[in-house]
Amino acid sequence: MSTMIFVNLPVKDLDASKAFWTKLGYSFNPQFTDETAACLVFSDTVFAMLLTEAKIKEFTKKEIADASKTTEVILALSAESREQVDELVDAALASGGSPANEPMDHGFMYGRSFQDPDHHLWEIIWMDPSAVEGGGQA
Repeated sequence: MSTMIFVNLPVKDLDASKAFWTKLGYSFNPQFTDETAACLVFSDTVFAMLLTEAKIKEFTKKEIADASKTTEVILALSAESREQVDELVDAALASGGSPANEPMDHGFMYGRSFQDPDHHLWEIIWMDPSAVEGGGQA
């Protein structure tokens, strides 16, 4: 069995977060989704658990970071092409996300970033497969 990752993220408005990610073309696993949590599916092995602030407080004694003021984490997702990077980030910005950093273009690697409605930082990255296979820049 492949290792799976479930990133747990606090959200202020679960319905708004679900609507945002649905507009980007992602789905949710209903088996792990209710009024306090939604299991956002990125792939067969990568998921984000969007948890209401009350729900996430059941798992930690720490304060919840205010992601509008503090970088808690930068989440990076791979894309199949440079065009897909642009499509996903443009869709995020059109769906209520906000710009994060300037685009990164190293030729063999291209990425853009955005903040979701809860200010979590996301990067969408494409890398030239021949550069990855060759262990260096293309």
